[in-house]
Amino acid sequence: MNQNHPIEKNICVIIPTYNNDKTVKRVIDGVLKFAPKNAIILINDGCTDSTPLILKEYENEITILTNEINKGKGYSLNRALRKALELGYKNAITIDSDGQHFPEDIPNFIQTNLEFPNHVIMGSRNMNQESVPGKSSFGNKFSNFWFKIETLIDLPDTQTGFRLYPLEPLKKMNLITTKFEFEIEIIVRYAWENIGFTSIPINVLYDKEERVSHFRPGRDFFRISVLNTFLVVGALLYFFPKKLFSKNTLIAIKKEAIKSDESNLTKSLSIGFGFFMGIFPIWGFQLLVGIPLSVLFRMNKVLFITAANISIPPFIPFVLYGSFLFGQLFIQGEINHQQLLAFTMDDIKTNSILYIVGAIIFAAISGLIGFAISFLLFKLFRKKQEIN
Repeated sequence: MNQNHPIEKNICVIIPTYNNDKTVKRVIDGVLKFAPKNAIILINDGCTDSTPLILKEYENEITILTNEINKGKGYSLNRALRKALELGYKNAITIDSDGQHFPEDIPNFIQTNLEFPNHVIMGSRNMNQESVPGKSSFGNKFSNFWFKIETLIDLPDTQTGFRLYPLEPLKKMNLITTKFEFEIEIIVRYAWENIGFTSIPINVLYDKEERVSHFRPGRDFFRISVLNTFLVVGALLYFFPKKLFSKNTLIAIKKEAIKSDESNLTKSLSIGFGFFMGIFPIWGFQLLVGIPLSVLFRMNKVLFITAANISIPPFIPFVLYGSFLFGQLFIQGEINHQQLLAFTMDDIKTNSILYIVGAIIFAAISGLIGFAISFLLFKLFRKKQEIN
């Protein structure tokens, strides 16, 4: 590595590989131009081609980990990142072994790490160039969209394998995925820990003659979709409430509530609509549906999201009880109201129609009440402000 980078002793380079014998030697040799031998961790994910023979040339030079059978890219990355922590590194750069990345970009990651020392640094590919496969371009847009929903962070390339991770946050993370979806899970979890993100442009080459991709569109897109479903729920139950009650967020909410370029009607409608969507029975998708609608109707998005968080964990039992209560006004059910707030999933399944009808009615009434009360408070509060 270049001697001009004083913290490079704290950075290692991780190369996961599985049956990329056409390109892995070139990648290792390329990385060796920018990293000392003892700062390279390669993990052989149960290769069945000639990769093990190629690696024998480097076994006394770099750290080589081996999975006896193919475990998946996520498992391999997780194992290598933990090894980097064990060896005392503070940051790790990951680079794919299929030849698509250029080791010459490594100094850019190091320089950016100097400027943003605690950020995840994401290599951003030019997905519009002709050589990029259509499935890669689509998959990246798909991934970017869901990452923004789950973290409120906009990144140009969330599927890149060329990244730099600060390793300290990993000490308190239990990452569960083992395949390609791992690279989505880990950045979402970093975002939920308020770790910053920075993107830098990188070069990329998709050589049809050499590159071997092990991404299986059908199966892996399904796994990624399942993961995103859980992450959206996690965002609603953990990340958004956590942000909601942070000091900076409370200041932002107050600022949105008192700013003068919106009418009391707009602010109140935003709050009422937030209560409505927060209770409406589409768990996990309230914000996904509600945010575009709030934008379409030019509502205050901050106030809407704040009100929509009525469905965070402390209030969920009350939301469920209210839904069943209103449902029983129209549909006969078997819920015993003496067992207040003690519902089980079996109760919800057995009385699903009652719950859905009740939740819609409860959502509408809550939205109207939220609108009316907030409109009255805004009118009184703003009038007082004007007098002062």
